[in-house]
Amino acid sequence: MKSAILKNLTGPVVAGIVLSVTPIVFTSLLTYYAVVHEAAIANFTAWEWAVITLICSITSAALTPPTMLALIFGYFLGWQAVLPLFAINMGGILFINLLVRWLDHDRFIQFLRRNPKAQSVLDRILDKELEVIFFAKLSPILPFGLTNLLFALSGAHLKNILLGGMLGMAPRTLLAIWSGHEAHEIRTLLENPNQSSWTQIIVVVLVIVSIAGLWQVVQRALK
Repeated sequence: MKSAILKNLTGPVVAGIVLSVTPIVFTSLLTYYAVVHEAAIANFTAWEWAVITLICSITSAALTPPTMLALIFGYFLGWQAVLPLFAINMGGILFINLLVRWLDHDRFIQFLRRNPKAQSVLDRILDKELEVIFFAKLSPILPFGLTNLLFALSGAHLKNILLGGMLGMAPRTLLAIWSGHEAHEIRTLLENPNQSSWTQIIVVVLVIVSIAGLWQVVQRALK
């Protein structure tokens, strides 16, 4: 039993677990740091924000959730945070794709090939990969790093992952920036980011559109 579990703990599986757990931990750390050091962060120079953007472009792949970063950047920078955050989102996606090349990606593909039905479904979905990526990224509830890992492992084209990720992430990123820009206290913002009724409505709409879109794409692929 134990050996069977260890055998299935491939690089992608371990990475998937890490990408699901670490954002939860770092959300708490980010909240604490932003609240305690609010005055210092407010005095950051343009160069310091540029360095932070570069660092977050890598850490957003697994550690720092992009939505949390959008709230913080929006709070301190307002709408000037748009370009840095899109750079962070694209950087996180690109870093995950580079990371997958170092993992046992071939072993994951071989596992799928031992399951013809899974391989068949995956092949059909990949014919519409841009739509799948867009609708998956549209949902605020799907983990950023985990979806990036799954798309990279699936063999989706990098250009479609980047384009679908950029388009899908745009509404939720802009919403988080707006929420941060409108907030008066960072503690209240980070502890309850969806306090506005309009924000709650938009989040629900994004989730519904994401689920409905993915359902339609999968149904068309299976016919």
